Amino acid sequence: MKAIRRFTVRVTLPGPLAALHGLMLNLRWSWHRPAADLFASIDPAAWAASGGDPVAMLSALPSARIAALAADGDFLRRLGQAEQDLQRYMSEPRWYAGQDGAPAAVAYFSPEYGITAALPQYSGGLGILAGDHLKTASDLGVPLIGVGLLYRHGYFTQSLSADGWQAERYPSDDPNGLPLELLRDASGAPVHVKVGLTAGRELAAQVWVAQVGRVPLLLLDSYVEENEADLHEVTDRLYGGGSDHRLRQELLLGIGGVRAVRAFCALRGYPSPEVFHTNEGHAGFLGLERIREYAEQGLSFDEALEVGRAGTVFTTHTPVPAGIDRFERSLVREHFAADPLLPIDRVLGLGAETYPGGDPEVFNMAVMGMRLAQRVNGVSLLHGQVSREMFAGLWPGFDTREVPIGSVTNGVHTPTWVAPEITVLAEGDWEQAAAAPAGELWETRRLLRARLVAETRRRLRASWRQRGASGAELTWIDDVLDENVLTIGFARRVPSYKRLTLMLNDPATLGQLLNDPLQPVQIVVAGKAHPADEGGKGLIQQMVQFTDSPDVRRRIVFLPDYDMDMAHALVQGCDVWLNNPLRPLEACGTSGMKAALNGGLNVSVRDGWWDEWYDGGNGWEIPSADGVADATRRDGLEATALYELLGKSVAPLFYDRDADGVPQGWVERIRHTFRSLGPKVQAERMVREYVTALYVPAAVSSRDLADAKGFGPARELAAWKHRVIQAWPELRVEHVESEAAGQALGSALSVRVSVALGELTTDDVAVEVVYGRPDDADQIVSPAYALLAAEPASPANGVMRYSGEVPLDQPGPFGYTVRVLPNHPLLDSRAELGLVTYPQAPAGMTNGDLRLPGGARGGEGFVPP
Repeated sequence: MKAIRRFTVRVTLPGPLAALHGLMLNLRWSWHRPAADLFASIDPAAWAASGGDPVAMLSALPSARIAALAADGDFLRRLGQAEQDLQRYMSEPRWYAGQDGAPAAVAYFSPEYGITAALPQYSGGLGILAGDHLKTASDLGVPLIGVGLLYRHGYFTQSLSADGWQAERYPSDDPNGLPLELLRDASGAPVHVKVGLTAGRELAAQVWVAQVGRVPLLLLDSYVEENEADLHEVTDRLYGGGSDHRLRQELLLGIGGVRAVRAFCALRGYPSPEVFHTNEGHAGFLGLERIREYAEQGLSFDEALEVGRAGTVFTTHTPVPAGIDRFERSLVREHFAADPLLPIDRVLGLGAETYPGGDPEVFNMAVMGMRLAQRVNGVSLLHGQVSREMFAGLWPGFDTREVPIGSVTNGVHTPTWVAPEITVLAEGDWEQAAAAPAGELWETRRLLRARLVAETRRRLRASWRQRGASGAELTWIDDVLDENVLTIGFARRVPSYKRLTLMLNDPATLGQLLNDPLQPVQIVVAGKAHPADEGGKGLIQQMVQFTDSPDVRRRIVFLPDYDMDMAHALVQGCDVWLNNPLRPLEACGTSGMKAALNGGLNVSVRDGWWDEWYDGGNGWEIPSADGVADATRRDGLEATALYELLGKSVAPLFYDRDADGVPQGWVERIRHTFRSLGPKVQAERMVREYVTALYVPAAVSSRDLADAKGFGPARELAAWKHRVIQAWPELRVEHVESEAAGQALGSALSVRVSVALGELTTDDVAVEVVYGRPDDADQIVSPAYALLAAEPASPANGVMRYSGEVPLDQPGPFGYTVRVLPNHPLLDSRAELGLVTYPQAPAGMTNGDLRLPGGARGGEGFVPP
């Protein structure tokens, strides 16, 4: 008989065991092994059956066992030690305490979080990265407040049909059965936040708190009685529904998230955030809520925009326009048209694609995120470059390198992802891990590989049973994989650009590699396609049908339902981590980092982080056929390169053993991986960079604008921008003259420029020479810049002269132009306004002064790019 409703009854712990409640609800146990070991010792079988979830395990524990624990002196002693350790961790000063100018708190917004499989609120890399960010912030003492949504059905669980087609199921999660607590006010009533929708409707949400070490994570839940029936479903599932549904989710995340932060800080006495970090564009509406807050304090829209931008960081994770959320402008207009503090034309302008090729009918969430944040970053050096090129249209007239988008390369949380055996070898020092005896390193890798083999067989058997096979048909699974064979891992989401099936480009060649009698390889594959991605599901089916073939199925396996638990086994047990996306469409990728920290070697296209840190000794590069336009031919070339790499370089090195059976050459690559990548790929490095390069400067900028005099600097900056934007169309370069004495190397080029400033003053602008080596089209390659000084003579008719010298320090062709830019001490970048003026080339000019594309930009209602 099917229940019409279900909920979870939490266990009531007796007084001696009360400390278990605090340990259970602090997710530090998900990466702190002593705490996890304490829970496991209560009932090892129940712990395993719960998937390592203390809430689920304790809720299912017999009362007799609970009573026995309450009388067990040894357990109570260990429980007391664990409680003291957690209290010390929560309160002691850590790295962040020594950072000058650091913000009192940072609010971090993300649509998903991968903290632990026991809290299934993630789909892939974005969520795992967000989870690692929170955990590392906790370890470093960064006062972060995480903000997200609580999805009742999370992301889907994946299974396979008999013919290998992906099937999805959305299990319902009762928040009372998760490691969460409801945020309540002083009277004990649940705190609700509300967000306005169209036609005067309101969307309400309660706030659940997940304690991630020292970091509170606020998760908004629309399943509250006061919502109308259709609004209950706003937080039903991650990345589900159509545009209207997604827009409601993002309004709740951004606007409701800010309101939840305010309520949480007021109730818990937590410092109010000085910096807001938007992890991808899904939470971009937080910027509008902050503008509304400042407008309620008496600031104009422009003044509020300046204060909000100064304290906002925006991180983009996508290298392709198709990965960005875009809504119809009419849909956004409906939701904001009635708000008097947010003029609708200004709101729509924030998300407008005002660049060549942009669609005037859509509202772009990433574009809004960039316009509402003074600091923007990609997630690897290469992705930063790709992002500057992708969004260069927002800053016309500027060289791509000047586009104000930086980068902080992702990292991974070491305690979460590194196997205990590797942790023992390293003891926090990757040089020590690299110095371990070769035999010890190799035996550790064998143990991890054997663990993966056992886990793969267990999961594969469960998958085949789910597909309808009987136990009698599955005896072959006992021989699947071999703990002594070179093991390759490939696991990720399955969009087409990640090329799940590249390895199947030549099935016969792959089969030869798998079944080589002397140097075989074995491959474990996993991944989920988005439920609406029929093409991705087709790729999975193609892979599954290949792995089902009797002649290869003992050497290659597809495991369904890729999640954090499976990822642990894979990144720890694989000898090689394979990554073959279409370059440069991988923003960063972190699974290969996790494998590296466990002694795995990467075989990857030079994309994302691998382009940045591959050095020839810590793995292998798959040659990329970047210039080949035909996709089929490109796949064929890169697949052939992959086969040759595995067969001629990787496998021979793995099987080249000394008299003790140790592959010394392979072990040396492991050592080099620990030394070269160990310090770099950790999230600790990443979060430190966010703090020093983004959070602290953002806090300083925010304080500079919101001084004790009632936002005086913000008002002045907004007025200055308005004045400059209005006057800019009248500014022009009247004349440029130059002289180079002999044009000899080591001499200088004297430049003199006349600029008609119109209504502007010399304090409003900077005039500079752009110079360097020209290409065949007279475009300056890798330009340098020299600031010119205003001459003291009074301007005539509003024309001001500027002069200076440019060093001729490189032999060969030399070209230059001049330009005028807005200049103000509170600008973070001189490209911030998107305004620049160059000289106009005389008609028919083919040589002489070099020009860059650009010109005046501005007008009523202008917002920073």
